[in-house]
Formats: sequence, C-alpha cells, structure tokens
Amino acid sequence: MTDSHTTPQAATDKQLAAARELVEDLANHLNLNASVKLWDGTVVPLGENVDSPLAITISSPGVISSILRRPTLDRLIRHYAHGHVGFEGGTLIDLGAQLSDGGSRKRLKNLNKKRLISQLWPFLFAKGEKPERSRDYSGDEGGEGREKAENKDFIQFHYDVGNEFYKLFLDPNMQYTCAYFTDWGNTVDQAQISKMDMICRKLRLKPGDRMLDIGCGWGGLLCYAAENYGVEGYGITLSEAQIAYAKDWAKQRGLEDKVKFEIRDYADLDGTFDKISSIGMYEAIGVSNNDLYFKTIRRVLSPDGLFLNHAISRRAKKKKTRFSSRAEQRALQKYIFPGGELDDIGHTIMGMEQAGFEIHDVEGWREHYQLTTKIWCERLTARREEAIALVGEETYRIWVAYLAGCSLAFGRGAARLFQTVASHNAKGPSPLPPTRADLYR
Repeated sequence: MTDSHTTPQAATDKQLAAARELVEDLANHLNLNASVKLWDGTVVPLGENVDSPLAITISSPGVISSILRRPTLDRLIRHYAHGHVGFEGGTLIDLGAQLSDGGSRKRLKNLNKKRLISQLWPFLFAKGEKPERSRDYSGDEGGEGREKAENKDFIQFHYDVGNEFYKLFLDPNMQYTCAYFTDWGNTVDQAQISKMDMICRKLRLKPGDRMLDIGCGWGGLLCYAAENYGVEGYGITLSEAQIAYAKDWAKQRGLEDKVKFEIRDYADLDGTFDKISSIGMYEAIGVSNNDLYFKTIRRVLSPDGLFLNHAISRRAKKKKTRFSSRAEQRALQKYIFPGGELDDIGHTIMGMEQAGFEIHDVEGWREHYQLTTKIWCERLTARREEAIALVGEETYRIWVAYLAGCSLAFGRGAARLFQTVASHNAKGPSPLPPTRADLYR
C-alpha cells in the first residue's frame, strides 16, 4: 500500500531494504551457515563466515505479504509447492540440521520487537502472492468416521503417484519402508536386503510356511521370502499400481506359483497363516481402528504362528491427545498420507495385548529410518528433472520436503519406529527359541 507521494518503485525498494535488514537481524541471532536469496538476486548471509551454497529463496515480496497476513503451515506449503519459497545448494535437511539444537526458538525471542514490526510493515498491506492450491487430498484427509471404501482412496492417493517415480529413489527391491543398517556405511540397497532378511529371521520362516504380508507394497518382501526361505506368500494392498507391479515382478522371477497378490482390505481377510508381517501398514489404519486391525490379524494367525508389526510411532504424551490435532500431522494427511495417524508404542502394545497377543520382542529402529529417508531425499533431489517430467514440479517438491521432514523428525526423536514380534497369548511354550542369538548369525 502506498500513499500519493510514494512511487511503486520506491515501495519496492523499501521492501527490499526491509527484507535485507530482517535477514541481517536473523543472522545475528541464528548464525547459520546458509543464506537467503531475495527476489532481485541479492544473497544475504544468515550468519558469520558463511561458506555453504545453501540458500532459502523467496521469489517476490508478495510471498512475505501473503505469509505475514496468514502465517499458517498450509499456506507456507502451498508457496513452497509452487516455487515461491525454496532451497538452492542443498535441502531442507541441511537447514534443519543446523536448527536441531532446539535453541533457535529461544534465540529468536531476543529479536527487537519494534524493529521487527518496522521491517515487516512494508509488506503488511502490500499485494500478496496468491498461494494456488497444490496436489492435495480432496476428501476428509483426517479419516474421521471413515468408511471402508475410503481406505482404498487414501492408499491410492499416495502410492499411485506412479511406479516409475518411486523407482527414482528406492532400491531395486522397491522397499518403501525403513532399511536396516548393519553398518552405518552400508548403502541403502544393502540395508534394504538386510531389513528383509531380518524380518524373515524374526518370523523364523521355514520352507512351506504360509506367509501373509499386509500392505505388501510392490511385493519385494514376499518375493525375497519365497526365494530365500521357501514360503508360500500372500500379499494384499489397496494400490492398483503396486499390485500390477508385484504380480509382474513375481512372474519375471518365476514365483507366480509361490506368491499371490490381491487388492483386498485387511478387514476382509480370511484363511489361516503361519507367519504375518505388517510393514509400514499400521500407520495407515487410524488409531481408532487398531482393535479391529489386531483382532483381524490374530483371527487369521495360526495358534503357533508369529506376527511382526513394523510401524512408525510418536512419543507418548503426558496427557493423551490425538496426534492429528497438530498442524504438521494435518499437513501430512492433506498432502501425503490421507487417513494416516501415528500411535505411541505403549498404546500399540496395549492394543495388541488386549486383542490377545503375547509380546516377545520390541526393537527400535529410529536412527535407521532417519538415515533411510535422508538417502531417499538425496536420491530424489539428484533426479529432479526426471521426477518433474514424471509427476510435475509440485508433486516433486512436496515429496522432497516430506522425505526431508521425516529425516529431521526421526533425527530429533519426534518420530520413532519399532518392530514388535508377537504370538497368540497361549499357555505353555512360545514358538520362539530361548534367546535372540539366531537373529544375528
């Protein structure tokens, strides 16, 4: 907004000067090894002796005006998805790693409030950059009171982005869950094989076992188990893209008589299985459905069978609250995983025991997923042009930010991951050896 004595160019110059001053003040408090690149190409350091190429980019003064008038995470995501805000010379992980000490918010509280107001004033009434709607879920992304038919919509929104897109950053076995690094220097491809093998060992698979994989993804785990442990596999998913890939892959490997894949909701399961795996599926069902989920699994598990639940979790709160009430979770549901919700491990175990399971083993893999998602983010970023050609720039940018955000969340402990092994809660001996020694042969 300008008065009759202020030219548009003068107003623009005033905004540019105010933005420079604001970044300089932020630099004095944050001292980051990064910069801010303003809309005129000016690069303002965010700390002393900056030598990193990492820069936060702002495409126009209208971006600041828009966010200032409605400072929500959703609006920031929209601006980011359309390239109005972005990163050069690095990723969100590189920036987040510098802010992970937890003191950044405290340091920002020391900003001079009067000076801050004067710096933001030129943007307050100026024309804002319109944040266009990005790729998001158009229905009830929270999944409250979900109908079973919505489960398929939720899954397909995320996984049917395209098999070729996921191939850009996943390993040859198309494992889209946490890898297992027996050495931190291993490649993610090696670590994914180690993950599949560890799951097979924890389930004590043996030739002839009937194995069910709930949320089987692209079929990699079942094919691995059939080839290396001689199981008869049955995998279910609600993703059309995944099921087509899994069936074709099994055929190419000569496993069509050993493994079977179907589109099926877990609630419709029947039959009996010796071993059951749920790898990265529990997060998709919603906490209010965990009773149905665990009772269904126990119903189809043989009396002497084993069940392995591999799931992301959140930290337990002093006061029980739904995780979906947080802005970050609402954004995750809207743009990435509609219907998704994280449970804490204590509540998960309680639900399993209430459903009749006996818990034998719980292992945390938080750091493994921090590294897995970091590598995925780096791989996808390195193949930016291919990704944009496949899915468009908005989807590419959202996925890169999602993977980076996951890595940061696991790094600071806001997100965890546990593998839990359980069996029927029966009297007498369990179907397990006396120690874990066989897992690390």
